[in-house]
Amino acid sequence: MVQLETFDNPHPHRDYVIRHVAPEFTSVCPKTGQPDFGTIEIEYVADRLCVELKSLKFYLQGFRNVGVFYEDLVNRILDDLVGALAPRRMTVTGRFTPRGGMHSIVTAEYRAEGQ
Repeated sequence: MVQLETFDNPHPHRDYVIRHVAPEFTSVCPKTGQPDFGTIEIEYVADRLCVELKSLKFYLQGFRNVGVFYEDLVNRILDDLVGALAPRRMTVTGRFTPRGGMHSIVTAEYRAEGQ
């Protein structure tokens, strides 16, 4: 998996929301081997660090050939980003395109202690 790069938050004294949206996300269904498509939304309030976008793009592209259930995928992304950034709070949402007449939305959240 690609290493997530960071940079110093230019305004660590203030809470402000950062939102990144990746509308062309792909992975693979671990049951059928068929491609899954969706949008990954990452929203966070940084503490000391922010994620660098090129590394985030390559990190997300790293799932292109990975067999993973939606629920695991969203939680893995959250865990990796929290591990790299230690944000004040973060939400990762996966909005996946319909399969078999049904679409799925999975959301995982993190809050630092005291937030």
